[in-house]
Amino acid sequence: MPNYDEVLKTVYLVRHGQSEHNIAPVYQSQDVSLSDEGRNQARLIAERVSDLEIDVLIASPLPRTMETAQIIGKVIGKELITSEILVERITPTAIENKPYEDPAASKLWRDWEAEFYTPGVHTADGENYEDYIGRVDKALELFNNEPGKSLLVVSHGGFIRAIAARVLLGDELTPALMKKFNSTGGIENTGITVLKYRAGFEDDAKWRLWSYNDHAHLTK
Repeated sequence: MPNYDEVLKTVYLVRHGQSEHNIAPVYQSQDVSLSDEGRNQARLIAERVSDLEIDVLIASPLPRTMETAQIIGKVIGKELITSEILVERITPTAIENKPYEDPAASKLWRDWEAEFYTPGVHTADGENYEDYIGRVDKALELFNNEPGKSLLVVSHGGFIRAIAARVLLGDELTPALMKKFNSTGGIENTGITVLKYRAGFEDDAKWRLWSYNDHAHLTK
């Protein structure tokens, strides 16, 4: 029988702090930085995780995740490594930094959002569902292969949602279920989602969702 008390690996997934585009009426761009509130949120999450035994600190290389992770790294004393695998769902570049009321950008976004869940279909240079879930699977492989038993990973709300959905549903995850999860599974800025790689009572070790979007540190 598997030893279901043994945790082989723990991953703390942290969404970046509030960005300037999280509070602006524009489609978020790749190069946006944290807001002042986002930096404060990053300091709060850094304080919260300071007592954890973190072996590896990894982040998406986008500015808002890098800045969040650097603030955390200074507190926990870990060097930061980055991975392109962890970036947010890739939108068509033509909509980046465009206001929501821009007719052309709004139409392109709606087209991309509608077609995202259709296998084999790409809108402009945006990512589709197959690309996205393939990248989620690569992220889980990255976590498995990374040395150390405890990883702190700074990524993006949508990507963390997709990881959680994949862990919960595995191969049963469909575009329709992912769409529903995206519409109902909110992630707060600097919210923590915890994965554990461990056995169950009568099954082998696998990734398990241990907690989701814990943001108690923001209520102080």
